[in-house]
Amino acid sequence: MAFSSLSFLLIFLPIVLVVNLVLRKIWLQNIFLLLASLFFYAWGEGILVLIMLFSILSNYLFGLAIDRATAVRRPWIFGLSITANLGLLFVFKYANFFVENLNYLLPTLGLSTLTWEAIQLPIGISFFSFQAMSYLIDLYHRKHPVQQNPFHLALYISLFPQLIAGPIVRYIDVYAQIKQRTQSLEQYASGLRRFIIGLAKKVLIADSLGLMTDIIFALPTEEWTVSLAWLGILCYSLQIYFDFSGYSDMAIGLGRVLGFKFIENFNYPYLAQSVQDFWRRWHISLSTWFRDYLYFPLGGNRKGLGRTYFNLVIVFLLCGVWHGASWNFVVWGLFHGCFLVIERAGFKAILARWPVLLRRLYTLLVVIIAWVFFRAADLAEALAYLKAMFGMQELTTNQQYWNLYVDGELYVTLALGLILSTPIYLKVQTYVAQQQQVSSYRIVENLCLALVFGITVVTLMGGAYNPFIYFRF
Repeated sequence: MAFSSLSFLLIFLPIVLVVNLVLRKIWLQNIFLLLASLFFYAWGEGILVLIMLFSILSNYLFGLAIDRATAVRRPWIFGLSITANLGLLFVFKYANFFVENLNYLLPTLGLSTLTWEAIQLPIGISFFSFQAMSYLIDLYHRKHPVQQNPFHLALYISLFPQLIAGPIVRYIDVYAQIKQRTQSLEQYASGLRRFIIGLAKKVLIADSLGLMTDIIFALPTEEWTVSLAWLGILCYSLQIYFDFSGYSDMAIGLGRVLGFKFIENFNYPYLAQSVQDFWRRWHISLSTWFRDYLYFPLGGNRKGLGRTYFNLVIVFLLCGVWHGASWNFVVWGLFHGCFLVIERAGFKAILARWPVLLRRLYTLLVVIIAWVFFRAADLAEALAYLKAMFGMQELTTNQQYWNLYVDGELYVTLALGLILSTPIYLKVQTYVAQQQQVSSYRIVENLCLALVFGITVVTLMGGAYNPFIYFRF
């Protein structure tokens, strides 16, 4: 049940918000939110909800075992708990990819291929597995007490606002809110405003650009001209930002309505002035997760330059793999990792002497080229697309140019996307608010958001293109 589905917007969400308001006691709200979250997941995943329930139960028991273990047994139990979580992730997310590649190699060794029935990928398994591991890792390092109540841990792992598309919420940041949280009318209204903004970003901008992206990428590779290829990847770059940041906005807004405070996940990443800066702004909850739970434990930058470079490459290789079981994601992660190494090796000092505009253009070029691997169906298509972008593709007589696909609606959507991917709107909003009384400004803002919400719902009712990018994650 995607946030941008009519069943969620018109049935599930209103029921949850009303019942949550009626239930004044936190323990009653917790029980209801747990049941609602499990229903939310089971609605689309059916029997696969048992995978998440297994993860909840096993991590609850592992937590108790780590807390009660002796100093000698504690590291072994902790290691077993992390192995179990990674094993669950491997089986359901990477086993198909592993067998596919193994079957490619076996005939070259004179061996027969394996018979294999593909395993269905549970939506959001990467997110709830990483959240469970953060609970165990911080518990092992005694950063928070063990959770004795299994229902509290279940609510943390399954809470529906951040379940399928993040942000990755750490237990240490929300465990106190599970037991005690404040809810106010101002907080409720603020959360709804944030949710509507995220929904509009997803439906009105990301989905519109996504349709054009799919049309361009579906063309035969020999028909991609330079202009069309750049139009396609520009549309995708904006699509994935507004889709992902839109979902994060919706999750943060819903969390706020329910009394939870989730961390921000995006900070205008396309204004970054280096690849390192980009990863401080893009999917912040994931990049900080890898930094704190992998990069620092590997030694970070404390063991010499060679080890630092190795750590960066390993972290971003795994970051790529986290996004999907495909060689494209491996290349995407290594591509970012290599540029981080290049910047740390001395290019960052050179970059610092460039004008701000050039630094941003350099970063955008790196990020956009990397997005080709993220979007393409396979490596062959990605390489063909890059050739088209830089005029190295052999074209047929049936060449496709950008002006054949661009219309007034796409121009407006692209313009909105470019403007809203910068803080221009925020600055205008702040300025307008300062020129008027806060109360009158808030009334106008709420009316505008109500109108935007209505347009979004009507768009969805009209059967608009509404993909769910994160089914692979």
